[in-house]
Amino acid sequence: MEFNPAKVQAYRLIGYENRLLRSQDFNDDKKDAGELGAGHSVTALYEIIPVGVESNVNLPGVDELRYQDNQVDEAAYNSDELMLVKLRYKEPKGTTSELIKQPVVDKGVSLNDASNNFKFAAAVAEYGMILRDSEYKGDASFSKVLKLANESKGLDLEGYRSEFINMVESSQKLMEKK
Repeated sequence: MEFNPAKVQAYRLIGYENRLLRSQDFNDDKKDAGELGAGHSVTALYEIIPVGVESNVNLPGVDELRYQDNQVDEAAYNSDELMLVKLRYKEPKGTTSELIKQPVVDKGVSLNDASNNFKFAAAVAEYGMILRDSEYKGDASFSKVLKLANESKGLDLEGYRSEFINMVESSQKLMEKK
């Protein structure tokens, strides 16, 4: 991920901490950050703080660089791109990886207007932050997770979403007994 510094002042990956890869290792075909099989998909959620937004998150200060220019390209300010996703893959019998790049555009969609898949993923992430007692959980609660998960359940052919909702309800009941 490469975030547009004209749009994003801070970000953090939610989950997948064990899959972080050093920038210099991205192009190294000997390094492995995780496997995706053909036809599989993965969801990565990032929490971002847009430029100009006040936040109670303690952002670390960064010293001025002595040997490098730290200016943002003018094109970044004129772009509606929030970030650029880069993915490397190998053909099944291949030895050298290929690069895919895809910009992500900020469409300004509110959570209420987001897709059911996005809202359900957000409910799962919120539940995980509650279980880990994350310092970033804010005002997350089991009732908010359940509300969002139930609203975004949609067509649940395999029953996974229903099972998640049942698990959250069980967790809520266990916490109420304490």
